[in-house]
Amino acid sequence: MAVMARDAHSSSSKLPRPRPDEAPGSVWLRGAAPARARRTLSREAIVIEAVALLDEQGIDRLTMRRLAERLNVTSTALYWHVNTKEDVLDLAFDHIFGSVEIPPLTDDWHSAVRTLLRRWRAAMLAHPWATTLVDRPMLGPNALARTEFLYAVLAGTGLTGTDLTATAQLLANYVIGTAAVESTWHRSQADPKQQSLARRRITDDEERYPTLHKAGHLDEQQASADELFEHNLGKLITCVITSQ
Repeated sequence: MAVMARDAHSSSSKLPRPRPDEAPGSVWLRGAAPARARRTLSREAIVIEAVALLDEQGIDRLTMRRLAERLNVTSTALYWHVNTKEDVLDLAFDHIFGSVEIPPLTDDWHSAVRTLLRRWRAAMLAHPWATTLVDRPMLGPNALARTEFLYAVLAGTGLTGTDLTATAQLLANYVIGTAAVESTWHRSQADPKQQSLARRRITDDEERYPTLHKAGHLDEQQASADELFEHNLGKLITCVITSQ
C-alpha cells in the first residue's frame, strides 16, 4: 500500500466536515470547492481517479478511504474538495457526460440527434456503473450542455412546450434505459455458456413461447444490441417527424 502523504491542513480546527445527510445532486447546488483547498490536490484529480476506481471495481467498492489511497493522500484531504461520497459519484457521473462529443449543429437535425444519442449510449456502456446513477439529478455542466443541445436541435424542428419536453425525455430515456439493460445483461451473461442457456429457455419450450422463438428473442446472432439500438432509435425519430 502506498504511504499516504500528510495534509498540511489536516490538523486545522477549520477543516470542512463531511455531511452524510446530503442528497445526491447537492454538489451542484453548493458552488465550487473552497478557495483554501490544498494546492497539491484538485477536484479534477479526484474525479479522474474516482472514475478509474469505479471502472475497475464498481460503485460498491468506492470509498473515500480507497480513493484517498489511490491519490496518495489522507482521507481528510478529500474533504477540502468534496463533502461526501455522493459528491464524488455526482462529479464522476457528469465527467462521463463530458466524454460525449457534441456534434455540429446543422440543418440535418435527424443526424445530429442520432449522433448525440449514439455517443451517449457508448459512453454509458464504457462505464457500466454510470447506468445505476441515472436516477440522480443531472445538474452537472456536462450533462446540462448535452441536454441543452438535444433540446435546441428538437426546438429547431418546431417543437415547443410540452411537445418539446416530452420528445426530449422520450429520446433520453430510451438511451438511458437501453444502456442500463444492456449493461446488466452483459454482466450477467459474460460467460458464453450463460448466453446459450438463456436462449435455450426459449428454444426448449417453443410451444409455450412460439412468438419469442420465431422473433429470435435473446438471440444476438439474429440481431445484435447495436443493430437493435439503431433500428429502434430510427423508429423513435421517425415518430417525432410524423407527429408534427
